Amino acid sequence: MENTKMKTNFKSKNLTEQNLNYLRLIQTEDDKKKFFYPLAHQSWDDKEHKAIINQLYSGRLTMGENVAKFEKDFANYFGSRFAVMVNSGSSANLLIVAALTILKKYNFKKGDEVIVPALGWSTSYSPFNQYGIRLRFIDINESSLNINENLIEKAITKKTKAILAINILGNPVNFKKINEICNKKNLILIEDNCESLGAKYDSKYAGTFGVASSHSFYFSHHLQTIEGGMIATNDKDIYECCKSLRSHGWTRELETKSNKDKSYISNFKNSFKFILPGYNVRPNEFNGVLGQCQLKKFKIFLEGRKKNAKLFKSLFSKKSFCKTQESHKDSSWYGFSLLLSGNLKGKRDFVITELTKQGIETRPIVSGNFLKNPVEKYYNYSVYDELKNIKNIDENGFFVGNSHYDLTPQIFRLYETLDKLHKIIN
Repeated sequence: MENTKMKTNFKSKNLTEQNLNYLRLIQTEDDKKKFFYPLAHQSWDDKEHKAIINQLYSGRLTMGENVAKFEKDFANYFGSRFAVMVNSGSSANLLIVAALTILKKYNFKKGDEVIVPALGWSTSYSPFNQYGIRLRFIDINESSLNINENLIEKAITKKTKAILAINILGNPVNFKKINEICNKKNLILIEDNCESLGAKYDSKYAGTFGVASSHSFYFSHHLQTIEGGMIATNDKDIYECCKSLRSHGWTRELETKSNKDKSYISNFKNSFKFILPGYNVRPNEFNGVLGQCQLKKFKIFLEGRKKNAKLFKSLFSKKSFCKTQESHKDSSWYGFSLLLSGNLKGKRDFVITELTKQGIETRPIVSGNFLKNPVEKYYNYSVYDELKNIKNIDENGFFVGNSHYDLTPQIFRLYETLDKLHKIIN
């Protein structure tokens, strides 16, 4: 449209109505291109738009006080001692693994082994491979989609040092059972909580059970900061290590004795002192201010997701043509998974085609069976027992989106379409 080429005036420090109208226009045009039932929805409003533009005028765009404030707010909200913001959930996973191999007290080293579920994201696994940690894949629970806790102890070998718990689609793992195993076998518990922010287990937030956890603020996730991720931990050593790793491996942000000395000479000597083989995976101040805005709305976001989930479960529970994720009572409902069964089993391609025609966007459940991906040839890994459940998920599963917005018409269309397909095939 011609109006999308409208020029903006950023000469004034004040956010003008013209600026906001332009932003609204862009969003409206993007919305027209979306499915009737898309996988994700924009959760920003004028508060986020104003925060971005005001930050642009502030003169500070690289990581600074707003990132630090969001870290503090995030830790306080979800009940961890420390939080370190990075540019993605993937980077959060990378720094966690790096920190655990660097810190001698964890004795996590090349050649050791980590037990992982066969359902997960590529960058849930890759950091272990990059640091020489062998992956040991086990099957999932078909009902919960999470790691099959009953297989973990059987899969442990002499080289096993850790368990990776991936909380799938808002659903926390069985932390009671997994913690018992970790305590019994002296194993490290790591959490990938990128899909499950706000989920609780026994009144405690997922992401606070392991030595460290990763979180993602990508567009489709519970909080949206463009790109962005967070490491949460109660271990000050992991916290300090991740802060250094995030910024080149330098000491500038650490609570060291030399850094507390604010003299000119001390600043000169310590500004570029490198102590770790680090990265540059820093967020920026836009991510920080957006995180602050989003966190203030999180309760509303979660309530909306749970309301949609209640409708979804009421329609789809106990249907012969599909199974839904058996969710924990305090799931944060990232999305709604469907496992085709009955007369729709084995007909996923047909179902997906028809849903797309109805304007319903779908995708595989995470990555399906991860070991079917060509990247597996680069990994050092083993598999315990058969992967029967993930095979079924890979062949017959998919999921649709959720949001804090009221999705009643969308969920009903999904149900009516699947019910119609079921009856046609019958």
